[in-house]
Amino acid sequence: MKIRTITTGFPFEEGFSEERFASLARKTSQIKQDFEDQSYDVQTIRMSTEPWDSYIKKESELSKVAECFYQWTQAHHIDYFNLGPVKTPEKIRWLPHIITNAPNGFCTTQICDSHHVSYEAAWETAKLIKQLSIVTPNGFANLRFAALCNVKPLTPFYPASYHEGIASFGIGLENSDLLYTAFEQAKNIRTAQHHLKLLFEETYKSVEHIALKSARKHKLSFCGSDVSISSGVGRKESIAYGFEHLNLGVFGGPGTLSIAKIVTGTLQDIPVKKTGYCGLMLPVLEDHGLATRNTEGYLSITKLLLYSSVCGTGLDTIPLPGDITVESLYAILLDVAFLSIKLQKPLSARLMPIPGKKAGEQTTFDFPYFVNSAIMTP
Repeated sequence: MKIRTITTGFPFEEGFSEERFASLARKTSQIKQDFEDQSYDVQTIRMSTEPWDSYIKKESELSKVAECFYQWTQAHHIDYFNLGPVKTPEKIRWLPHIITNAPNGFCTTQICDSHHVSYEAAWETAKLIKQLSIVTPNGFANLRFAALCNVKPLTPFYPASYHEGIASFGIGLENSDLLYTAFEQAKNIRTAQHHLKLLFEETYKSVEHIALKSARKHKLSFCGSDVSISSGVGRKESIAYGFEHLNLGVFGGPGTLSIAKIVTGTLQDIPVKKTGYCGLMLPVLEDHGLATRNTEGYLSITKLLLYSSVCGTGLDTIPLPGDITVESLYAILLDVAFLSIKLQKPLSARLMPIPGKKAGEQTTFDFPYFVNSAIMTP
């Protein structure tokens, strides 16, 4: 288990200065050190703001703010930043400024709230995904972009992270190895929840204890832990292989939905302060078992949405054909949005068209946090 991120969110008010940014960055680094002093491996520290359309009115301003945040994060040792979601259709067209002007910048759109889908925002988002797919080799730019559906503020995980209220920090773990271990011990679905609960309660109570102590020490509010299960790329970190320890067959076959529901119920019962998704993440390209089962034909976009109905965070790192149409991307986004509204739960879509690749062909990413897999059929 590792700490994937300590994410500090703050309001980017008029007159916000580098000095204030530096102060928050320093506190975040000190919180990281507090965890490292207790032998935790902290992978990244990140910063997020409120939705940027509340404070950026002109397209030229977005470029300047993105460049500014890039310089500040470099100067003050922050790994990534996120300017928060935009929902105004015409402003969605400005988002490439963040991707191109800040190599460590993330951004999102909000295509629905809890009651209504914005068809215009979904259409512009589909166009943007297609546009971003050719900005960098292998369609990699879409890693730093996602469409959000009914996602609330204060999740520490990227790309969905954005802020609301006073400055605060949250924590997200890379913890799929814990699920793998718990289910390896359980060996069947009847005892799976018991083993998972014991391991996750112990882990998150320890994390929360350090976080609360650090929050008091550095005078920065702690908004909670996103207890979502987040994958690593190792075989013994695989969510899919962990599921298969329960002897209901391969991930993607019958039984997968049942296990996913048990996982989510367990996470929601952990007695700690929570924020964010608090669900099961199924990133196809970030999990060895998911990538393998996808290549073997056990996964589809429809199945992943089905699992999201009981547990998940939507569609994440989905490799798609490079020639996918805007219309097809739009249709996928609408499915995610309406599922989110029907179930009243946060979902997101991080879709990655791969230039020059067709369905069934393999991705060729040279990225340590990806496992190459087959291009999925839209």
